[in-house]
Amino acid sequence: MKKLLALLLVGAMSLSMVACGGAKEEAPAVTDTPAVEEEVAVEEEATDAAAATEITLWTYPIGNWGDQATLDALLADFEASTGIKVKVDFLTYADGDDKVNAALEAGTAPDLIMEGPERLVANWGAKGKMVDISDMIDDTDKAELNPAALAACYDASGACYEYPLVMTAHCMAINKTVFEAADAMQYLDAESHTWTTENFLKAMEAVNAHTGAQVGAVYCVGQGGDQGTRALVNNLYGGTFTDAEHTKYTWDDPKNVQALEKLYEMESVAFDAGIAGGDEIALFYNGTLNVAFCWNIAQQLNPNSANTGAAKTLAGDDIMFMAFPSENGTDTKLQGGIWGFGVFDNGDAAKIDAAKTFIKYMCDSEKTVDAVKAANYFAVRSAAEGTDLSTIWADNEIMAEYNVLMPYLGDYYQVTTGWAEARTQWWNMLQQVGAGNDVATVVAEYCGNANAAAGN
Repeated sequence: MKKLLALLLVGAMSLSMVACGGAKEEAPAVTDTPAVEEEVAVEEEATDAAAATEITLWTYPIGNWGDQATLDALLADFEASTGIKVKVDFLTYADGDDKVNAALEAGTAPDLIMEGPERLVANWGAKGKMVDISDMIDDTDKAELNPAALAACYDASGACYEYPLVMTAHCMAINKTVFEAADAMQYLDAESHTWTTENFLKAMEAVNAHTGAQVGAVYCVGQGGDQGTRALVNNLYGGTFTDAEHTKYTWDDPKNVQALEKLYEMESVAFDAGIAGGDEIALFYNGTLNVAFCWNIAQQLNPNSANTGAAKTLAGDDIMFMAFPSENGTDTKLQGGIWGFGVFDNGDAAKIDAAKTFIKYMCDSEKTVDAVKAANYFAVRSAAEGTDLSTIWADNEIMAEYNVLMPYLGDYYQVTTGWAEARTQWWNMLQQVGAGNDVATVVAEYCGNANAAAGN
């Protein structure tokens, strides 16, 4: 925080001098003592950051960090406090990666980007495009930050390419009103929001019989929302997506083959090569589907971003979030979401310092509460510069209840080498399974492609 205060002090002094129109006085001679040298070094670093009066931020739609009005308020406070202006561009998951890659090729990348380790660490960081910000993580940060989340922000060499802000557990959801009408609620534990694989199959069959229609969809037109299909397949019979060391892909595991074969034969589920995760959410919201495999707390708070009622479908039915089913119901491993900031190495030291000032302000200061709430997720640290973050959502019943899923967070395997290609191979594999091809053969082929791209 001393560094941030130094930045603010220097910015305020500079503005005062300009406003008064006074000439800059010659600095007095400095004695060569360690204390003075340290002070001068801090002031010079602060001056470098203050010199970068405008930086750019590109952000994926992470809660209300994808909302212009919300960001306007946050950034206005930041500019008033630091004198640094932030120009924002909003990315989508449909074409955001292409836009960033094109900017990197053209030398027009932003100074800051907000996303998760699978992009910042395993993709752009691995390609040498990001600034190593490990110098920002001190012992206090390590004590306050969630260890698993922080670990995902480092590569194998010890370089840190992301400073985390928030996290969540991805899950699935059911139309509780329809499940009640179908007498399917008996098959799940409403208190823990868990169910066994056997009871999941029974519940889906009951809802299918009650409605006479498809209940859920294995969406696979592209990678959008693929964390849901991965978690569904992996959890049904205890399969894995990668090895524990994140060196190779393991979805050719017979347990995953078994899960895919079961999903294909279910009357209540269809493989749909025409929709992605966002489309599935829309179909769930309008009542076409009664189960969603692409869900999280942001959706629970505001389904389909329609502002028509938390935990409600378009027709007013109740939505209940659920962990993915597992064989005993309690060994489910949920995909985690971690989001924070990374700095692109654009060769401008002043802008890099300004970007670090932004990160410190949003992720580790008294302002972190506002930054976390804007994301509609859970703080990745217990406290920030003396500000307690552990009870940040105590006044929100839905957020407080959702905490029941957090102990089920699984391995953050998205940092495995070749991640981008693996995602492409995954949805192409699902399409082939849905087309009726032999599951074991298809899984072996596409998992092999993913491993080949990872250098295995």
